[in-house]
Amino acid sequence: MITELFLSSLGPISKLEAKGLQNINLLIGKNGMGKTFLLKALYASIKTIEQFKRGQNIRSDKDILSEKLYWTFQSALGEIVKKGSTIFTFQLVSDQDERFEYSFGPSTTKQIQNLTNTFAPRTTDNSIFIPAKELLSLREIIMESRDRYAEFGFDDTYVDLSKALAPTTKGRNYATFAQARQSLEDIIGGRLEYDVERSEWKFKNGKYKYDLSLTSEGIKKLSILDLLLGNHYLTNKSVIIIDEVEANLHPEMIHRFLEIIVMLAKAGIQFFLSTHSYFVIKNLYIMAHQEKIHIPTFSFEKDCIQQSDLFNGMPENPIIQESINIYKREIDLE
Repeated sequence: MITELFLSSLGPISKLEAKGLQNINLLIGKNGMGKTFLLKALYASIKTIEQFKRGQNIRSDKDILSEKLYWTFQSALGEIVKKGSTIFTFQLVSDQDERFEYSFGPSTTKQIQNLTNTFAPRTTDNSIFIPAKELLSLREIIMESRDRYAEFGFDDTYVDLSKALAPTTKGRNYATFAQARQSLEDIIGGRLEYDVERSEWKFKNGKYKYDLSLTSEGIKKLSILDLLLGNHYLTNKSVIIIDEVEANLHPEMIHRFLEIIVMLAKAGIQFFLSTHSYFVIKNLYIMAHQEKIHIPTFSFEKDCIQQSDLFNGMPENPIIQESINIYKREIDLE
């Protein structure tokens, strides 16, 4: 598990020092504060650790990371360095004191030269990034655009997820995964199935099947997690990054989705979530106390990032403040 994360001069972020990371970690703040920048940089690093020395992969970790960052941010690498800064630095530390550190400057184009990696090779663990936008209906287009044209368009978070969404497979699975899948099926009222003859996904609800185009974006979002649990892509040591966890979900679905996330986190999966929603923050605050778990929370503000813990209370943040402002405006009506 990742326990520490340090970085400086990434996009709009000046500095972040995150210690004591847990199985659920939450990023909150206004738009444009750098939350997605951070999640993408984290994802690129985790995927490099997982792919390095796996199977027949003979590429160096520098080459893997350089390519992953290039296709994730879809720009020359130096473009993600904070304007006016001379160097971007990044460091991950695991609970085994493994370290992954790299840096580069604004003139860097595609190749990273400075990288230290003491992480042991990962042979089976797979991590994933679930973006805010729905992609199931575009899966074939996403993969074809990269494989055939190798052009910018869909970044690597979309491409990797598209490739991971294989049909579910038979065989023994983690008991918690089976329980989570049952909960997901109960929430959305069915499951996605792959029609081999037509080479397309269908949503099955009882004896009825529906085209993917007739399925809501919220159902498709939750179905993505169900597929990843059912096709054995994920393990209990995976990292799942979800950008805007509340996107396309109504409040009841959000609450039940968060319950499933807590269930999977207690089984070992590590989550990094971002949100703009007071509803998400408040639900996780309650769950932290119900389950007696720590949920480090990072409040992105203009000049700094404040770390707190939902187990210790609700953080100060513009999202929280706006909920208070709504209450005050309601009082003024009386």
